[in-house]
Amino acid sequence: MGLDLIVHADAMTPHRGVLLCGAAPYPCALGARGVTRGKREGDQATPVGAYPLRRLFYRPDVFAMPPETRLPAVAITPALGWCDDPAHPEYNRLVTLPFAAGHERLWRDDALYDLVVEIGYNDDPPHPGLGSAIFLHIARPDFSGTQGCVALRREDLVTVLAALEPGSRLVVSP
Repeated sequence: MGLDLIVHADAMTPHRGVLLCGAAPYPCALGARGVTRGKREGDQATPVGAYPLRRLFYRPDVFAMPPETRLPAVAITPALGWCDDPAHPEYNRLVTLPFAAGHERLWRDDALYDLVVEIGYNDDPPHPGLGSAIFLHIARPDFSGTQGCVALRREDLVTVLAALEPGSRLVVSP
């Protein structure tokens, strides 16, 4: 049984919240439209629920070695992407680029995906249109809203990663 990361949205600023790792609170960014029980592709909301943390992806040009974690770690290459096309059979799956259907590149020009934890949301199996590419990743400096992911300061994410192991979950409260 792994550690649960508990996320609470801020009632006054729904795209911001607090992530609890054990007793330690960390500010986080959430979906630009807050949290939802009815996640849909492109709604810019973070799904409410409890989800397994699958694996860490990291940029090897930024981190020579992955940060300390007991999650499986995968080096990102420029050829990795994530399918976000509900009509494609690889919807909400890691894909190799080039990829003809809609997708998100994991090798980004900004630093947001230098560290990315795959959240097991809508993946076992994926249901078209219910949301894809929900990650735990690095926040923008202003903690602006995400497309539905949960985002932390880089240094906070590195600290949280050290506590994670197989069986750890992200629990998003309504």
